Order: sequence, then structure tokens, then C-alpha cells
Amino acid sequence: MTIDIAIINGTVMPMGGTVPIERGAITIAGGKILAVGPQETIDVSGAAKVIDASNCVVMPGFCDSHTHIASNLLLRGLLEDVRLFEWLSTMWQLKRNFDPETLYWASLNGLVEMVKSGVTSFNEHFDAYAVEPQIEALKKIPLRSTLGYGFADRGVYASITDWSWKTLHSFGDLVAKHHKSQNGLLHVGLSPHATYSCGPEMFRLSREVADAHNVPIHIHLAEAPQETVYVAETYGTSAVRWLHSLEFLKSDVTAAHCTQLDEDDVKILAATKTKIAHCPCCNAKVTSGTLPLKCVREHGVTVGLATDGPASHNTLDMFQEMKFAGLIHKDKTADPEFLKTTEILEMATSEGAKAMNRPETGKLAPGMAADVIVVDLDKAHTQPVYDTAAALVYSSRADDVLHTIVAGRLLMENRLVAGIDEAEIRANFRSKAHALRKRSLG
Repeated sequence: MTIDIAIINGTVMPMGGTVPIERGAITIAGGKILAVGPQETIDVSGAAKVIDASNCVVMPGFCDSHTHIASNLLLRGLLEDVRLFEWLSTMWQLKRNFDPETLYWASLNGLVEMVKSGVTSFNEHFDAYAVEPQIEALKKIPLRSTLGYGFADRGVYASITDWSWKTLHSFGDLVAKHHKSQNGLLHVGLSPHATYSCGPEMFRLSREVADAHNVPIHIHLAEAPQETVYVAETYGTSAVRWLHSLEFLKSDVTAAHCTQLDEDDVKILAATKTKIAHCPCCNAKVTSGTLPLKCVREHGVTVGLATDGPASHNTLDMFQEMKFAGLIHKDKTADPEFLKTTEILEMATSEGAKAMNRPETGKLAPGMAADVIVVDLDKAHTQPVYDTAAALVYSSRADDVLHTIVAGRLLMENRLVAGIDEAEIRANFRSKAHALRKRSLG
């Protein structure tokens, strides 16, 4: 078989529980991993392209299991030092004024940021309620993505009620048009917003539609103390137990945040095989709590790392997310041995892929999707590298990513993203964002 890309001389970290290969190589053909192993065991002769990864790590691209790209980029740095629901209310003033062109340039800017940060797949909860501009942007920068159409029928999001019901009832048309499109990279899903913004009928219909069309579900769940109070007062139970009573929770659900869980909630998530997208940076920033990760892991719940997007985290940088995850959980558990560096890396790659229901990616093994990044460790802030995992989690930065490959296609080489004008994207995005702010907030 013809080899499209061979990567040699690197420290290969396959993930998925597989040990690192100090002087390793991988080969890629037809968008998939062909071979992974010690350099001397991999035949790279005849490869169309050879990448020398000396002093670098070769690893799966990051899987951002919960984020909001276009909508949150337009809000980055706009609303700081406020409480969660004040933040949500003010954000909605801008979201009501989104237009397709603004969302397109915001989407492109976000995709550039992800490619340059080593994110190769992402799970979008689309609270912009206009998904087409991002689909168009993905044609220019084709990351592996699952775009969840956001629905709501009450609270701050009540104005999209009619659109939500109409879209849910006709979701089969969207599945036929977009699901597994763009050479299989693009999936679509359902994103009923949260227990405080959707009623029981909307959750029931979302479950029916997901089952009928075999598409995933992506929600915010047990996100903050205010949600806990609302659900308890309205339904007399916890958010998790309420959704479980509706027979909503299944293995196709990615539940973002989950900071307000008790052990009974965790047992339900484990029994239903519901996955969690863990967003430690944004949860800390808006003081919504911290996922009880030790309890969750003890019960065998799948957990992936996630950024939640630039409105709450300010970046799409999974290196920051990894480092903070390690720090916050050691502090919260008072256990410096909890959450080892290799476990954090797994949460950002292989476990993240599982958490967003994209098992074809997240690790380097023959037959897996060729979603690969090369990270330069020959930097002043990473040397000396005594432990590769530690260097990646606690010392490395987004701009240490040299090359990004998605489905065997080299999207970024030596920090240059192919086929786009970054300056043009930034200029258009900047202009559109400031115009949006002015017409929304004055």
C-alpha cells in the first residue's frame, strides 16, 4: 500500500493504554493509521511525505468533548468577573443578534485556533442556533466534528421555542443532509440545552429523535448550584435523577460539566453509560463547582476533557485544560497522587473521543483515523524532558504544536495552516465581532 505520510524519529505516544515508543514511527494511508511502532520495524520507503519528528512527541490530536466555537468566540473577554446566570443573560443579548456572515468568520477563526492548538476533533453544543455557517467553515478547515443543534423552550432562551420544536420535528431532514458528510468528518446531534431551559416534553422528543436517527445527544447537566435549586423546586429531585425518570439518559449522551453530582447521580450515569465532558477551567472561573472526578472514576464513568469555549475559558487550548485539571483535582482531593499525567493525557485524547461518541479517533493504532499532532519539546519552557507526559501536561503550550493532521490530511505544517489567509480571517472576524457588540449592547 502506498504511504501518504510517514512520521519518524519521534517519541510516539499512541494513548489508549499503550506504552510510549521512544524512537518511534507511524505511517498513514487513505486517511487512516497504517502502522505504529519502533522506527526499525516500520517500513517508510516510498512514502509520499516524510516528517522528521526529532525532539518531538507524536500523539493523537486532542478531542475537545464539549465546546461552543462561533458563539463563544464572539463573546471572548466581553464579560468577566460575573456570576454564571448573569453571564448567560448578557450573552443572550448578543446571540439574538447573530447573523450568518458573522458566525462564518467566527467559526473560521475558531477552527484556526483549534488547528494551531492541536485540537483535531470537537463536540459542539451549538447555542448559536444557526449551524450552517460553521458547516461552511468546516469545508475550508476540515476538522472532525459533531455539531449539536441547540434547543430550548423556556427561561432566557424562550425566544427560540418555536424554532426548536420545528427543528426537532424535522430533524430527519438535517440528518439526511449533513450527518456523516464531508467524507464522514461531520456528524450532527441533538443538544437540548439544559434542565433549566428545556421542559420534559422537549427531552422526551429529543430522545425519540435520537433513537430514530441514531445520532448522539449533547447537553449541559448538573452545571451549577442555581440549576440544582431550580430542578429541586420544580421537579423535587436532582437534575440527573429527573432526566433518568424521563428515560433520557443513555450511552449516546454527553453530559457537560456535572459539577453538582451526588453519589446516587454518579451511579445513574454509570448504569446508563452516560459520558461526561469535564470543563475544569470554566467551572472554576464562574464558580459553578468542580466535577467529583474521584467518585466518577471509581464508578467507571467515561470522562473527557473539554474547553467549553472562549467565552468562559477564553481559549481553545487543551494544554491549559490538562494542566488545570491536574492542579484542581489534586487540591480538591488533597491527594498529590490523584490524576496522574498519563491519565490526564488519556482524558484529552482517547477518553475524550469516547466521551463525544467518536471512537474512531483518539489513539494511534492501525485502522484508527489518522488524526495526529506533532508537539515540539525542544523549547526553553519544556527542557530538560525527564518525563514526556509531564512535559506535555505541565510545561507545554498550544504554540508548541508544529504539525496537525486530520484524516490523513496535513492541515498545519510548521505552524502554517494550509489554504487560508489567517490575517484576512482575523480582520473580518474582528470587524464583525465589534459591530455585533455595538448593535447589541451599545
